Amino acid sequence: MKSFTFNTPPTIISQLGAVNQLGEICKKRGITRPLVVTDAGIVKLGMLERVESLLKDAGLEVESFCDVVADPPEEVVYAGIEKATAFQADGVIGFGGGSSMDTAKLVALIARSGEKLPEIYGVDQVQGARLPLILIPTTAGTGSEATAVAIVTTGETTKMGVVSQQLYPDIAVLDAELTVGLPAHITAMTGVDAMVHAIEAYTSRHKKNPYSDMLAREAIRLMAGSIEKATHQGEDLSARQAMLLGACLAGQAFANAPVAAVHALAYPLGGHYHLPHGLTNSLVLPHVLRFNAQEASALYAELAEIVVDPNALAECVDARCNQFIDYLVTLMKGLGMPTTLQEMKIPESDLPMLASEAMKQQRLLQNNPREVTEADALAIYRAAY
Repeated sequence: MKSFTFNTPPTIISQLGAVNQLGEICKKRGITRPLVVTDAGIVKLGMLERVESLLKDAGLEVESFCDVVADPPEEVVYAGIEKATAFQADGVIGFGGGSSMDTAKLVALIARSGEKLPEIYGVDQVQGARLPLILIPTTAGTGSEATAVAIVTTGETTKMGVVSQQLYPDIAVLDAELTVGLPAHITAMTGVDAMVHAIEAYTSRHKKNPYSDMLAREAIRLMAGSIEKATHQGEDLSARQAMLLGACLAGQAFANAPVAAVHALAYPLGGHYHLPHGLTNSLVLPHVLRFNAQEASALYAELAEIVVDPNALAECVDARCNQFIDYLVTLMKGLGMPTTLQEMKIPESDLPMLASEAMKQQRLLQNNPREVTEADALAIYRAAY
């Protein structure tokens, strides 16, 4: 059996209404002055006010940093660190989507360790310890609450990642009550993002392992069974909780068996056209899977067994593989998501540039089950057009 190492947050709470325990959760971890890291959307929805009240009612001193934006740039991270330092925070709560949680990870780390952000980009560059960290997702998508990664925007179209064991939170809180009211299109896009995490973890070339496989399969089962209901019947708490748990399981999976070409080709689309990450993943997903089928058809066939009616499953591996890809295409159409680059007004003349940009994502491409050349990337973009 191939050797592997599996890492994950020490505690995950998956429970409706779990946020009501937040004050006690903080106290048990020695947090008396938490900094809540979030964004303006959470403030506008009144969700921050609720969390602040819960913490204050528990006798804690609370400060909030609400300036997180999508794809947070370095200056937002620095501003959060400054707020934590000025407040003398002894713990950090990341509350929101992936951007808020990623920012919270870095604030918790640098506010204590004093390390310089540019010096810790990359894998295992972090040396110091962080403040106690609690992450509470309000979307079922990124899985950031279960990963040791934080992504920062470093230029007009460039991003860098900090990858370190210190970025795993002490505790992740999954409470679907916090996701009710999320617009249908965001529910759909973030849900597909989470499904991509699970799919790519299941086919990751180098670090795929029994734990990541088990988590990826269960994540796909949960999300396939609930994403349509969560999108079209947003008040369904059971579906919402299943989505949150599925996204977290997918996060655990890809934190240990990293994502690959779908993400590598999605990143340039997000960087150049400022499209949501879940949408960019979905636009290239079926075309990357068809490209990968030459090497990964057996694995995609196994995933088909989770999402295709047993009575309709084809007998041969290649046919089952195609059924899995067809299922995803049908699902995304049913969720009302755009399915072509043309729909997003991306100039066809930009495709060679996008292919060139995608090749810079070697950290991800090395995990793909089939080697991707620049010509392959261009062909995939053309198929997605």
